Amino acid sequence: MLVASNLFMTFAWYWHLKFQKPGAPHWPLIAIIVVSWLIAFVEYIILVPANRLGAASGMNVAQLKITQEVITVCVFIPFMLLFMGEKWRWDYLWAFFCMIGAVYFVNRAKL
Repeated sequence: MLVASNLFMTFAWYWHLKFQKPGAPHWPLIAIIVVSWLIAFVEYIILVPANRLGAASGMNVAQLKITQEVITVCVFIPFMLLFMGEKWRWDYLWAFFCMIGAVYFVNRAKL
């Protein structure tokens, strides 16, 4: 559920930037905002129950948030490379490893 919600949020926040390039169709800002909010609405329909299930399973708020951030990196990098046409940088891998460190630190009390 967190992966699905993150896919929706990534599109809600960034899809419109693809259309700012020269030659791309122009969208008025209000249209971009409305479409982004509609996409984000779907994201919230998925994310809120996912967080409630995670909390009910014993995860604390920090664990839920760090889990979401790791998923964000895992979703955003392919989105950025495939949809937005950005170039790969090794720094993205190092950023991912930093997130894995965050996972360790919010969970080490349970280890």
